[in-house]
Amino acid sequence: MIVDDDRAHSSFLSAHLLRRSFDVSSASTGDEAIRMFRVFDPALVLLDADARGMDEMETLERLKQIKPEVSVILVASSGTPEMIFRASKLGADDFLGKPIDLVALDQRMSHLLDGQRLTSEVTQLRDQVRRQSDFSMLFGTSPKMEEVKNTIEHVAETNATVLIRGESGTGKEVVARMVFSHSLRRDKPFVKVNCAAIPHELLESELFGYEPGAFTGANRQKLGKFDLAHGGTIFLDEISELHPALQAKLLHVLQDGEFSRLGGKRDIAVDVRVLAATNKQLERAVEDGTFREDLFYRLNVVTIHIPPLRERQEEIPIFLDFFLRKYSEYYGKQPPPFSEYAVNRMMEYSWPGNIRELENLVKRYVIVGNEPQIIRELSTHKPVILSTSGNVNPDWQPVGSAAAQENSRPGHSAESIRAAEPERPSLSLLEIGRRAAMEAEHKAIERVLNETRWNRRQAAKILKVSYKALLNKMKIMEEQDHDKKKSYLAK
Repeated sequence: MIVDDDRAHSSFLSAHLLRRSFDVSSASTGDEAIRMFRVFDPALVLLDADARGMDEMETLERLKQIKPEVSVILVASSGTPEMIFRASKLGADDFLGKPIDLVALDQRMSHLLDGQRLTSEVTQLRDQVRRQSDFSMLFGTSPKMEEVKNTIEHVAETNATVLIRGESGTGKEVVARMVFSHSLRRDKPFVKVNCAAIPHELLESELFGYEPGAFTGANRQKLGKFDLAHGGTIFLDEISELHPALQAKLLHVLQDGEFSRLGGKRDIAVDVRVLAATNKQLERAVEDGTFREDLFYRLNVVTIHIPPLRERQEEIPIFLDFFLRKYSEYYGKQPPPFSEYAVNRMMEYSWPGNIRELENLVKRYVIVGNEPQIIRELSTHKPVILSTSGNVNPDWQPVGSAAAQENSRPGHSAESIRAAEPERPSLSLLEIGRRAAMEAEHKAIERVLNETRWNRRQAAKILKVSYKALLNKMKIMEEQDHDKKKSYLAK
């Protein structure tokens, strides 16, 4: 991307880079550069520091916030040491003076892009090693996860569409990657798309690409994720968030193996295996009319359901040991192993956030090194333990507790004790405060969403949170509203 208000100079650089087979986009202002940056996702930016009416440092900072790994070359007629120092502090990778020496430009760009490729390859290798560890961890000792593993082995070598279901944090992406790694397409691309993280206005061009002239600023053809996944696998995470207008296009791909780019006049054949994941009840979305029934049946050819961590508690000590070793090495710390008491408390905990919550707890322990603090965090939540039948036992109490000993005496049932005891608050002050804060937060989110006519990006900016954080909070609000309605109907 070239960011320069001098059209002649911008055209000169564009022509040179096009001759070198680069895909080039141009912007004349900082705001235009930010808008186009989100759509075109460039690997390198030439940012002109002489542009009138533009704060190049603010633009540089915003570009780096959106995509920290993007390479930025600052271009200026004269660069003072103060300007160069400030730009490098904000993340500028290089500086070129005007008039630009095209040979020097080619050399600097090649150096930066080669560095990006090397970093990407190292990251991919590390991810591959990490995922293999995750695979062995996720399918270790639990009989329920052995069932999941057997299903994966049976379905992996087919081209069947797979729908992966489970609560948030159970490891749906790990399962998707395991299906891919055991398939005949394992040497081909694996492309992940988070349907909730990209606004639906941009998701169509992200999935299917666009042709020149499809919209303002579309100067060249852009390949979509389905193009990039040709011959391989595409993983559509949070498929329930897919906009209804895109559901029809996805159904067309699944039925006919064809799609059309945005602004395109012909269908393009593609050979892609589709894996999808959701933590929501798609059947309910079909009933509500927010998810196409025909698409649901196309996706639901094979279903892999990942049980929550509370249903496979025998794996908790293994996960604790794994994450403790992993983050001790990562942070260069050597905290003592968890005590037997701490492990027992964690075995009693319900883990609503599943493996992700457990991982974050271990990460905090490694950083802080305070086991009592970790235990206090767990104590603010009521334990939920499964009975031998697999159902939740709400009256369970830790072995050795005063209440449990009292209940074990003849003539002292839980009901008689509760009747004899005076009424006490069911929640701790900490939990009451936490719920009040959450309610206030939800009201603020609803107010800002209504003010912005549900423009989520604008709302995130006003609330000063990331777009993804706002989506996560909205998802929690939606789940809580559903639980309230369910409870009301039950009454």
